[in-house]
Amino acid sequence: MPGSLEERYIRLEVMSGKNLQVPSGRIPAGIYVSITVDSRGCWKSAISVLSSDQSVVWGNTVTLPSHTSPALSVEIRASYEADRTLGNGEVVGKLQTSWDELLDHGDEPFDLSFPPVRDVCPSLTLRAATVHACDEQNNTLSDSLVDSDITRDTDAGHALLAEYISSEAVSHLNDAMQHFQSVLDQCPVDHPDHAAALTNLANESNAVYIHESAQLCCKLLPLCSEGTYLCSIVVNDAVGYVINNLPIDASDEGIHLRRNILELCPVGYQLRPRALDRLAEALRTRFQQCGNIDDIDETIQLRREVVFLCPEGHSDRGGFLNNLALSLVIRFDNQGKPNDLDEAITLYEESLHLFPVGHGSRDSALDNLGGALVTRFKKRGDIDDITRAISLRREALTLCPPGHPRRDTVLNNLALALQIRYDKSYVSEDLNEAIDRYRESHLLNRLDNPRRHITLYNLSAALCSRFTHTRKNGDVQEAIQLCQEALASLPSLHPDRSVVYAWLQRAYRLVTAYNPTPPICHPQWSTSDCRRYTLLKVSLSVSGWLLTGLAKQKYINMNLPSKHTKYAASWGHTSDNSTRQLTFGAGPWPAVVAGVSTHESLEERDRFARAIRHASVMGPKVPRNDLIVLLRTVWNEIMLPIVNVLENVLKLNHRSRIWLCPTAAFTFIPLHAAHPFQTKADGSKESCLEDLYVCSYTPTLSALVRSRQMMKKRVTPSFATIGQGQPGAGKGKALLAVDSELELVHKLVPATAKHVTISGDTATRAGALQALEENTWVHLACHGKQDPTQPYDSHFVMRDEHLTLLDIMEKDIPHAEFAFLSACHTAVGDEKTPDEVIHLAAGLQFSGFKSVIGTLWEVNDAVAKHVVEAFYKYMFMDLKDGKGVVMDCSRAAWALNCATHAVKTKVPLEQRMVFIHIGV
Repeated sequence: MPGSLEERYIRLEVMSGKNLQVPSGRIPAGIYVSITVDSRGCWKSAISVLSSDQSVVWGNTVTLPSHTSPALSVEIRASYEADRTLGNGEVVGKLQTSWDELLDHGDEPFDLSFPPVRDVCPSLTLRAATVHACDEQNNTLSDSLVDSDITRDTDAGHALLAEYISSEAVSHLNDAMQHFQSVLDQCPVDHPDHAAALTNLANESNAVYIHESAQLCCKLLPLCSEGTYLCSIVVNDAVGYVINNLPIDASDEGIHLRRNILELCPVGYQLRPRALDRLAEALRTRFQQCGNIDDIDETIQLRREVVFLCPEGHSDRGGFLNNLALSLVIRFDNQGKPNDLDEAITLYEESLHLFPVGHGSRDSALDNLGGALVTRFKKRGDIDDITRAISLRREALTLCPPGHPRRDTVLNNLALALQIRYDKSYVSEDLNEAIDRYRESHLLNRLDNPRRHITLYNLSAALCSRFTHTRKNGDVQEAIQLCQEALASLPSLHPDRSVVYAWLQRAYRLVTAYNPTPPICHPQWSTSDCRRYTLLKVSLSVSGWLLTGLAKQKYINMNLPSKHTKYAASWGHTSDNSTRQLTFGAGPWPAVVAGVSTHESLEERDRFARAIRHASVMGPKVPRNDLIVLLRTVWNEIMLPIVNVLENVLKLNHRSRIWLCPTAAFTFIPLHAAHPFQTKADGSKESCLEDLYVCSYTPTLSALVRSRQMMKKRVTPSFATIGQGQPGAGKGKALLAVDSELELVHKLVPATAKHVTISGDTATRAGALQALEENTWVHLACHGKQDPTQPYDSHFVMRDEHLTLLDIMEKDIPHAEFAFLSACHTAVGDEKTPDEVIHLAAGLQFSGFKSVIGTLWEVNDAVAKHVVEAFYKYMFMDLKDGKGVVMDCSRAAWALNCATHAVKTKVPLEQRMVFIHIGV
């Protein structure tokens, strides 16, 4: 037995360790041993790399005092930082022992065993001896880390991360990342531990923090010397994880991040092909979203490099060949270059050879090659292509027996190939088999399958084709039901809704073509079927116009006396040239929605009229249920197909301006107020038309072109407020809020504008006409009346005589810019002139006012002031304190949109939607 502990020192050699498994399963920078003699400090060995057999060699020696405490604590710890340690790491093993137990082994090495980790006991090989003098050089007790905030946060982060790995509770991961972020905050760029702090944050991220991990990798690699531990874990571990798990993001930021990741994978690095392919996929996705041909060209270039880096024998070559072929097919679909399609087919053939019978990807390879052959057949008509495509897809179907996850897709694709061959050869067996395959695919489709609608409208199309030959009503009726089911399965703004609408329209037209029953509806149709056909006819006509980018306005003789023919000409037809100038010219006028003339919309007009009358006698807080139902119908069956084209074909940005050009009874329908009135699964509200776009109207496209051209001529602004709240006897009830409205407008108009107010006895026909002639901006508050029999006699009610539409149009007002018509029925069309719009607001536009606010029905003057006040506040919000910004009438549509949103809690629905904007 050893002697007394007094003034005795022990030289302890930490030689090696084995069975050193990290409890969390993470890969450490290395392993070290920590020995604590008493509360004053501890000794730490060097950090040594853990070998593949889970062993470590140290060969470190330390001389420690044994007289201060008879016991000591020995710990094995995994460090996640090399060289400089930020924390104490993760405990691999810990036990308490005594000096006497260590000295019992004499001068021979011995193993010190620890409690098991993953059913294996880690151990250390040590050697201990007594010495009578302390070697100060080796006496390296330290407590410098104990009180460090960096150490505490690092240790807490590692402990929580280990908890997350065992429990998969995201809250532990969130807390761990907060601690690691705190460490990084304490280690700025010039701190010696900055790289290590970045490493912890980057390397320990997973899918929850995948984007942050990718960004941190890009920051960290320049800080790491080649061949170091930090470099190896950034490139081999973190970068590899990011490449394989970072979701495809087609945004500019996402693609920029992918490019940075690619820079971390130089030529010769094993992960470079995967990094190239993921960047290519992001670019391909952006091309399909935005249509920039440079993206698909770069996609193909990147994927050619991938294939070059994966020669014959490479395990991933088949998949990369398939991806390159897919990109070439996409470019062919966009540009029509035959070489792209031929090369894609060659690549698909080679890919198929790499997936022999029994390979898990063979069914997809067969299907993809078949699809490319179908595409080539549609372009060149070689019957051998479509015959082989069908043969390939039949083989693919045999590899997808019942229960296979891709069986429904392969069935649909086989049916499509059969249907295409039928369209060429008219062999009825092909069409019948296609219908049977579509039906089977449909039965296998889950309700939540995002591609379910494709099978539905494909089957609908096949049934329509069969109906044209068999005349069996059951086929076309089923086709209509399938399209309706497809629409019900799609979100309101899904890009394929326009396709389904087109097939539904075709089915309805087949009914009327082969079963003509005046005026439109077939006897077997319900009232809702007839109404749906009418509305589809309107919305799809508009959508079709949008896709071509041309409007076909017709000139209508309005039966005016000969002395008024010059005004009729101003309402005349719009040429293709002016439409192109308006739709595709430079400037902030990105889209125009053309109107459609239809007599069947009269019923919808009358329903709105009844709903508005009903709402006018309701309390302000009572729900406008009838109106809500009608606006939902306008959204679903008229405007939604148009919005689909705007969003998914024209790629029009949200909050862009659009123009509506309604005709006939459609001028009575508030298209701008179309609203789904639906709540999403997350509790948020579905966007309505005016959430998505800033809507304006125009009576004709030529009027809008003319107003836009006249915007180049600007003069010093002057503002006139015209109000008549006390019309003469028999001319309407008193409008008690007119004077207060004029006063409110006067306060809101910028002081830099010359301002005149005409009201009471001075608000006569002559006084109002003079004010219209002499001022560039006008606010008019009075009664307005629409004359449905003689639209040019529509008028504003003045003190003496009516101010008619004809009076206004006879005046040439070249410098006029803006008019706000706070009156009744100032923007309602004439049902007698079905292809043009004649109303008071349009009359002002034709007289020279470029931008006009009008109303569709009666305005409650007490409520309207809320809209008026909000409108002018938004209109002039940038003109405070006379900063020199000019009054801009082209802001009116945006200001009205903001104003009607702002007064939702004050103004009832029908009194918000009554106001519309016309012009630029």
